[in-house]
Amino acid sequence: MSVTSALYRRSKRNFERYPKGSLARVQVQRRHSGCRAQAAVEAIQAQGGTAIWRKMDASEPGDVEGTIAATLDAFGRLDVMVNNAGYGVPTPLEALSIADWNRTLAVTLTSVFLGIKYTVPIFRRQGRGVIVNTTSISGMRADYGMGAYNAAKAGVINLTRNAALENAPHQIRVNCVCPGGVNTRVSHILGRDDEDEDGFRKTMGDAHPLGRMGEPEEIAHAILFLASDAASFITGASLVVDGGIISHTGLPDLTAFSPPSSD
Repeated sequence: MSVTSALYRRSKRNFERYPKGSLARVQVQRRHSGCRAQAAVEAIQAQGGTAIWRKMDASEPGDVEGTIAATLDAFGRLDVMVNNAGYGVPTPLEALSIADWNRTLAVTLTSVFLGIKYTVPIFRRQGRGVIVNTTSISGMRADYGMGAYNAAKAGVINLTRNAALENAPHQIRVNCVCPGGVNTRVSHILGRDDEDEDGFRKTMGDAHPLGRMGEPEEIAHAILFLASDAASFITGASLVVDGGIISHTGLPDLTAFSPPSSD
């Protein structure tokens, strides 16, 4: 399995939750410092798996192609590709810089295109393969101040469908997961100190009918399902993992306005 930019704040703890032997061969890619990547690799190895990490930029064609080649060199084959890179800047459209627009689309959408482009020929030669793209409910609905991110994530959803159609005859399945708010480093970045971080988590959690943010491992379970043979008849699908948030129309609780019962 090759995973692009999938290191979360508590990645070591997340990997330690899996039974020994359940993590076979994993390549983890990271753009910035390798501290969390190395911690994830060590956790996978402690569980009896084999893992390597590589610093790369998922929006750069040469980096993606080189990383896939390194995976083949290390493990001899590639069975699952997870495209997980994403980037966004909370800014109203009229204030959004061209540079931030381009960077958001490059990291969030172009990276997925590159992951598919360089993986599909390998899977076709092998006669099968699985691609799982991480998108978001932000690709299905709009957010205040996240226009570029909304556009990019919507693009990932339809790109997933296109890749699924084109590659179904080759027994290559392509799906995506659409998380809601997830308790990752975003909480740490947007909440600039401990108090703000807790406040951000509470605000985000309250927006979900289940009353909390999702945890990274809950999204990982969805990805593992789509990558497994249990999902062998699923392709072109968008699996929503959002604590029920898009089930709501956004209207207030109308029972608060209903007339009192005559009983």
